[in-house]
Amino acid sequence: MDHMSIITQVSNPKEEEIISFNQEKASQSNSSLKKQRSRGIFSTFFCCFRNYNVDSPATNTNASSPPPPVEENGSPPKCDQVEVIPVPSPPAKYLLPEMKISDYGKKCVVIDLDETLVHSSFKVYVLKRPHVDEFLQKMGELFECVLFTASLAKYADPVADLLDQWGVFQARLFRESCVFHRGNYVKDLSRLGRELHNVIIVDNSPASYIFHPENAVPVQSWFDDMNDTELLDLLPFFEGLSKEEEVYGVLQNLRSRLGQILPH
Repeated sequence: MDHMSIITQVSNPKEEEIISFNQEKASQSNSSLKKQRSRGIFSTFFCCFRNYNVDSPATNTNASSPPPPVEENGSPPKCDQVEVIPVPSPPAKYLLPEMKISDYGKKCVVIDLDETLVHSSFKVYVLKRPHVDEFLQKMGELFECVLFTASLAKYADPVADLLDQWGVFQARLFRESCVFHRGNYVKDLSRLGRELHNVIIVDNSPASYIFHPENAVPVQSWFDDMNDTELLDLLPFFEGLSKEEEVYGVLQNLRSRLGQILPH
């Protein structure tokens, strides 16, 4: 293990609660669509974006409609079990402050922490995912970046201090900013205070973005594979996405392509 990948050796005072939460989160992720794909398939797909060339995004005719219903285990419901998931109304006060002048014109990217950027072994260390430094620096150039984690601030804030040495995250949101829905901490993007057609969420857990799956770039849960290249492979895709008028068409294209290469 490369010592440069270890960012802290401070144990978490809420260890048992967060371990339980991360186990639940990993379980949800493993039961999701991402369970069906291998890292090799996903990495191969994103490599094709190194020479980014994507069709112009189609008009999103469902931008104001509720997201597709999802069963408790994160899988699409059967035809005779369709249930509309109500999205809570936006709050009177949004979660994010006014956008900085330096970020005007940029899309907002919401990035998860645990099993997306790092993996925590609470009694020993917090391990950085390979290429996370390069990923964060480039994303900070292209987007308004927000850290949004369902972990407790008492743990996540110090980790973010050590992880983000460049001030990439313009805001940090923690568990209290989530909506508790059916046993899951959901990140309701409508509460951010940003136009949804310019918001992207990068997360390893489909349950986290169940209200807005059309805004998601799913990533595979990461624990300790030091040969992982997913964050690096994503960069050409995001470079192209940053230049688009809105995100829905490109992300729909992404989901369609993933559906074509995943085993049935």
